[in-house]
Amino acid sequence: MTSQEVRAQFLNFFKEKNHKIVPSAPMVMKDDPTLMFTNAGMNQFKEYFLGNSVAKHKRLTDTQKCLRVSGKHNDLEEVGKDTYHHTMFEMLGNWSIGDYFKKEAIAWAWELLTEVYIIDKDSLYVSVFEGSEEDGLPLDQEAYDLWKAIVPENRIIKGNKKDNFWEMGDQGPCGPCSEIHVDIRSKEEKAKVDGASLVNQDHPQVVEIWNLVFMQFNRKANGSLEPLPERHIDTGMGFERLCMVLQGKQSNYDTDVFTPLIREVEIITGKKYGMDEQTDIAIRVISDHVRAVAFSIADGQLPSNTGAGYVIRRILRRAIRYGFTFLDTNKPFIYRLVKVLSEQMGKAFPELKEQHQLIENVIKEEESSFLSTLEQGLVLLDSVIKSSKDKTIAGDKAFELYDTFGFPIDLTALILEEKGYQLDVEGFEKALKAQKDRSRAASEVSKDDWNVLLTDTEQEFIGYDSLEAQVKLVKYRKVTSKKEGDQYQLVFNLTPFYAEGGGQVGDKGYLEAPNGDVTYIVDTKRENNEIVHFAKSLPKEVSGTFKAVVDKKQRYRTASNHTATHLLHQALREVLGNHVEQKGSAVHSKYLRFDFSHFSKLTVEELREVENFVNARIDGQLPLEEHRNVPMKQAMEEGAMALFGEKYGDTVRTIRFGQSIELCGGTHVDNTADIWHFKIVSEGAVAAGIRRIEAITSDAVKEFYFNNNRMLFEIKDMLKNSQDPVKSVASLQEENAALKKQVEQLLKDKAKGLKNELISELEEVNGIQFLAKKVDLDAGGIKDLAFEMGGQVDKLFLLLASENDGKAVLSCYISKNVVSETDLNAGTIVRELGKYIQGGGGGQPFFATAGGKNPAGIPEALDKVKGYLK
Repeated sequence: MTSQEVRAQFLNFFKEKNHKIVPSAPMVMKDDPTLMFTNAGMNQFKEYFLGNSVAKHKRLTDTQKCLRVSGKHNDLEEVGKDTYHHTMFEMLGNWSIGDYFKKEAIAWAWELLTEVYIIDKDSLYVSVFEGSEEDGLPLDQEAYDLWKAIVPENRIIKGNKKDNFWEMGDQGPCGPCSEIHVDIRSKEEKAKVDGASLVNQDHPQVVEIWNLVFMQFNRKANGSLEPLPERHIDTGMGFERLCMVLQGKQSNYDTDVFTPLIREVEIITGKKYGMDEQTDIAIRVISDHVRAVAFSIADGQLPSNTGAGYVIRRILRRAIRYGFTFLDTNKPFIYRLVKVLSEQMGKAFPELKEQHQLIENVIKEEESSFLSTLEQGLVLLDSVIKSSKDKTIAGDKAFELYDTFGFPIDLTALILEEKGYQLDVEGFEKALKAQKDRSRAASEVSKDDWNVLLTDTEQEFIGYDSLEAQVKLVKYRKVTSKKEGDQYQLVFNLTPFYAEGGGQVGDKGYLEAPNGDVTYIVDTKRENNEIVHFAKSLPKEVSGTFKAVVDKKQRYRTASNHTATHLLHQALREVLGNHVEQKGSAVHSKYLRFDFSHFSKLTVEELREVENFVNARIDGQLPLEEHRNVPMKQAMEEGAMALFGEKYGDTVRTIRFGQSIELCGGTHVDNTADIWHFKIVSEGAVAAGIRRIEAITSDAVKEFYFNNNRMLFEIKDMLKNSQDPVKSVASLQEENAALKKQVEQLLKDKAKGLKNELISELEEVNGIQFLAKKVDLDAGGIKDLAFEMGGQVDKLFLLLASENDGKAVLSCYISKNVVSETDLNAGTIVRELGKYIQGGGGGQPFFATAGGKNPAGIPEALDKVKGYLK
């Protein structure tokens, strides 16, 4: 049975049980501040379990793209080392939103596994929750009795809270669960050891394939449990593991989910899978990680240095590192696997085919960049080894390589071992823990329980039509973070405040009580389909009716910028071509940012065309045509543009200005004339094939031109009110260039005269011609001087210092024959001496420079350098 058939049979089985098949949500979370990535199939249904929304369909089923490499669920370091953990994986699931419960979930799971997939009943084990004294919960007798009617009691395992009680997080819906495990060992092995004893023991052939969660409690902030108003079913089955079982394999990587990728790695690298453990681990890592990275990029998350982007970069770099170390690859090759992946999974996940070229470009660019980093890291590590006084490399030095240069610690340890050195692992772990603690403390948020004032209310957003409203406070809670301090989250029965989403920032404003007291709303976000308002304080009286007022000026500026992004998108496709697609945006009140796919830097003429196109639509006074609750199919037929990586419902909102029509939930001006003017302020690269434009509109443009005019008048004043300031500046530049040439020649002449003087001052130290002196030259002059002296003097060691504009420079020159015969390294020396001038630097072993802000430290640096020769 192929993997495609396995997936189809699961969905069809539950479709026949009256479940609605829904598409996978994007793997990258965009409107849930509690998660970076979708890590379970239930994430997209949280709002139903929390009671924030009413589900149109009570029974649902899908296959969900999941990523578990951050937070509570983090399998990254296990991936590749065993045969059943993955970063990105598919989770097959069926859900009941307040409909059926344990009886049906258990019966259908057994029916699917044993009657549809024909898995041997004698190879299956099930578990039930044994209860918890801590939570005052007894054995899940209902589940136990239901299973006892199906399987022998010796195949029912009582599991503890860790294995058989599922929780969404520290707070929220939770409940007992039943796991289904399969034993795929040989008959001989099964006869020797009972499979029940191997359940949940990380045995590679006795693995969990399905978890049936019976969601019936809510975990409160104080740790207590309360029953949910409705009971739900949330199941998750590992697709890759299921394929392993049904295809009779002993490893997930031996199934047709991974074999096409593994074959391609073998072809590219010339390495054979199944011959060597380290090679096998590397091939598994690469085959797994390329899926995670490709799906993330397809869903709109590019590798970067922060947040979710950093996680994706880390996954990709781990794959590159394994290829570099164990498959002898020093050129980009992982990007070549994208074609195989899109051919294999593109039918189930069409975004892979649609974004194929972008995914390839981004991965290739990241590979090239990190391979260069690895080369640089190898040079730096070699320098650390040479400067070490013993055979143990300090953990903080290794951490600096890891933290500053991204050099993997396991690669550091491997190279050290090969060279007869060892790593101070404890010191590294200490430095790493300190960094993690700092990061965790900065981002940690504690939340109280919700104080519910009103029930049976469904929140309504009226902000498209009104900027103020009479509202009632439905619930509130206190949240505390190091960054923001104490804040309060407020939820109203209706609200004019737009919640951050679709790239647009949330509204600000205020809440006015009947007695005139004002509470300021500092931000608005969406969480689990509720609009949550952030305030620094809580109204003195929480009951009654309040007047909620949106900051009109900020909303107008933000709306102007959002409308401008639509016109900009249209302009880019018109000027550059239909290959342009939006890849992200940020709409603030002061500026807009727009990321888009394009292969090259925009020319001045193209930028002018884009600006003119947008401003023509502004001058054209195009009215807003807004349509709400439009069927998705109808909207697409009318030509509306959907953005990749976004999840849309059955009905959508369309925004049209002239020929520009997009699916959008953001706020907009009533007429393009309200924008006043559009001005691009920057254009540049974000990643391979991705460009970014930053622009301004409305008041910001007026301020931009005002500042430009002010600067022009100041320049004219400096030029004695020249009638043609451009010509005057050009003349000054020519004059300056001529003077520079004269100064350079004078400095060269000065250096030549200084050279003979310095040669006469050389002293011999252990067979090396040595001099440390402060000179009156700039860094360029010192370099020329040092190399000229090196051409005349054999075995030379120079440290020359200078002071320019209140800053210090140290330059170290060591003859190449001295470098090769000793452990002297100019880069290491200037880095260490740089502390005396409160700076740092580096360079090559034979020439390096350090800069600092403390010229007073020059004499001490010159005094200390001689010690390196003794």
